[in-house]
Amino acid sequence: MTVVVAGAGLAGLRVAEELRKAGYDGGLMLVGAEPTPPYDRPPLSKEVLQGRRSPAAIRLRDDAFFADHGITLRLGSRVTAVHPQRKSIVLAAGETIGYDRLVIATGLRPRTLPGTESVPGVHTLRSLDDCLALRRRLDGADSAIVVGAGFVGCEVAASLRVCGLRVHLVEQQQAPLAGVLGETLGELVARWHLKAGVDLRCGCGVAELKQSDRKLRVTLTDGAELAADVVVVGIGSVPEVSWLAGSGVEVGDGVLCDERGRTSVTDVWAVGDVAAWRGPGGRHRRTEHWTNAGEQARVVARDILGLPPDEPAVPYFWSDQYGLRLQVFGDVRASAKVRVEEDDGRRFLATCAVDGRLTAVVAAGMAGKATRLRRRIGEPVGDG
Repeated sequence: MTVVVAGAGLAGLRVAEELRKAGYDGGLMLVGAEPTPPYDRPPLSKEVLQGRRSPAAIRLRDDAFFADHGITLRLGSRVTAVHPQRKSIVLAAGETIGYDRLVIATGLRPRTLPGTESVPGVHTLRSLDDCLALRRRLDGADSAIVVGAGFVGCEVAASLRVCGLRVHLVEQQQAPLAGVLGETLGELVARWHLKAGVDLRCGCGVAELKQSDRKLRVTLTDGAELAADVVVVGIGSVPEVSWLAGSGVEVGDGVLCDERGRTSVTDVWAVGDVAAWRGPGGRHRRTEHWTNAGEQARVVARDILGLPPDEPAVPYFWSDQYGLRLQVFGDVRASAKVRVEEDDGRRFLATCAVDGRLTAVVAAGMAGKATRLRRRIGEPVGDG
């Protein structure tokens, strides 16, 4: 049997690792669009952007690992089509590769501001190449506009402040991270940026962006005008699924899968950011977090080999900003009742409950207390 993984990022690598851990000794190939071996993406918006870590330092595995584990790497090879009837994929250069089992792990591509894709000084941040291009642009720059205050936008804004730039952070919602954590918790994160001197503009978007007098000038939807040397766009990402057109693999907001990562096509699975797994109530959901990639990879590897799944882990993700680690355990739902348990003006601990049961714990700088509370997720909570 030959297993081909389309995508050589974290999720794809974890599938290969989990297959070998589970005893699979057949053919195994990772096919990646980027020329770089699998690397860790979270540091791109933090240590690598700040110049504190080199590209080599974020590699997930060295060359010897792939040789020792019999994993073939095909890098710089974008997959352009899959033909399930023939059990083959097609690369951009025209080469066809056969498989017995296929795992889709092609990840995401960042959204852009329409009309700005070729404007010098306007950047997105998804890949190592994106990060290095942005770092080069920062040479001689003293100001930046970050559009979007999700995780990438907040982390980039924090990193640029660490680098000494004046930063404007623009967000359409009423607080940073409001789309993920809600406004109550988002306001706690907003304090970090305001204290660091970020010009935080919430409740508005970008109406126009143009170059003028060697500056990038942005007009906001509330009429305000900003100018900077560089603009970083962090307004979300789109699943890389266009290559699946006509394949029979069902897609929506990502590749639609069951609760074990199986797609609508036999012998094809999907994992990571591109995958929308079926959850409670039959709802499909994508989860764009580092730990989720590993959890899904283990489930898929065991399913490919006909092994029973492990017990599901409590969802977890984090974000590092201004020397604090924001940690989120569980599921923060829009309908949750949020209670701030502790708050010293910088560090905080909060709980989220739905229908009287604890669904999530959110903390910054209080890792020990958050870990202890994590064990109670799913239990009833009091009203006090």
